[in-house]
Formats: sequence, structure tokens, C-alpha cells
Amino acid sequence: MTPKQLAFQTSAETIIKNLRKRNMEGYFFEDSASCINAVLKMMPEGSVVSWGGSESIKECGLMNALKTGPYQLIDRFSANTPQEAREIYAKTVLSDYYFMSTNAITFDGELINIDGMGNRVACLIHGPKNVVVIVGMNKLVSDVETGYLRVRDMAAPANAKRLNRNTPCFHTGKCGNCLSDDCMCSHIVVTRRSGVPGRIKVFFIAEELGY
Repeated sequence: MTPKQLAFQTSAETIIKNLRKRNMEGYFFEDSASCINAVLKMMPEGSVVSWGGSESIKECGLMNALKTGPYQLIDRFSANTPQEAREIYAKTVLSDYYFMSTNAITFDGELINIDGMGNRVACLIHGPKNVVVIVGMNKLVSDVETGYLRVRDMAAPANAKRLNRNTPCFHTGKCGNCLSDDCMCSHIVVTRRSGVPGRIKVFFIAEELGY
């Protein structure tokens, strides 16, 4: 591993210890390929699988691996009508494995996430049997307050550009604390522990992924 990857491994090991105190599991991987291999080994064939909006899952190659694997996929982007989207979401809540990233994670093991409609953080909080969180080294923050800043001034503007949302952060690159119809920060959620031991599994990859 490179010195940067070794440093990240040390940071990840610190966070993993703190995740255990919070009823969450943590695992470290040198690269995306080893992470994907572990994910695929973890899931039995026929598992019901879904995901929240996540560039990290796409960038590391996990999305393609899930789509081509022997799983029952629930893809919210396949909906053609609002009613279909609602029905797909209802199935997502009962999935065996739900994949997402996090907008920030503290060294003390707390997850910080923003969401516009709330579907992603809702599944993180309750519903799917297992939640697997894919985390690149760029998501680490010292504390919750720093996580808020990262979420609002780094993740939100980048996602506004990706989704072409007409928000203040789209135009300025900085959160405007808006109440616009396109607001992506309707919900800012801190997950400080898992109510079900081991339900939330954080997979750290020694790469920079997502926003």
C-alpha cells in the first residue's frame, strides 16, 4: 500500500473500534476490487438487493457487480410513474441488503447524511435487514460539526451540479440554507448507533469515492 493508503488504514481501524461501541460493524479494504469481492461473498444467491443514490457505489464498480450478479434487484430508477416509484420503495424497505454511502463519518463512528426526499436516510434508519455503507477516505471528518460543514458545503453543491438542481449551492458552491423546491438538504441525519447490532456495516476503501 502507498503511505496514503496506510494512513487511511490506521484511521479506519480507529473508526472501526468506535463503530463496535455503537452496534455497527466496520471493515477495511485496500481497494475497490477487494471490497466488491467481500460484498459478493457476503450475500447468498437470490438475496433481495437495493440501493440509495450513491456515486461511491457507482465509482467503485459495485453497482455493475450487483446488476450482473445472481440477486433480486430493486431499482428505483426503473419506475415510470409516481405510483410505480412508491411501490418500488415499499419493496426496498423489505430488502435483504441496502447499499449506500455516507456524506461524512466521524472518527468517533457517527454517520452524517443529507437527503432531499428522505428515502435514503429512512432505509438507513429502519427497514432493510442489512445496510452496507461504502466509504472512501475523503468522507472522514473529525467531529459531527465538521461533518455538517462537509455535507452542506461539499456534498450538496456537487450533487446539485450532478442533478442540475436550481439551488443557491448550485450557483455559489456553498450552502445557502435554502427552502427552495429543489432543496437537497430537507433532512440532515446523524446516526450515532444502530438499534439492531450488526445491521449497519461500514466498508472502508482506501480510495477517494463520491462527494
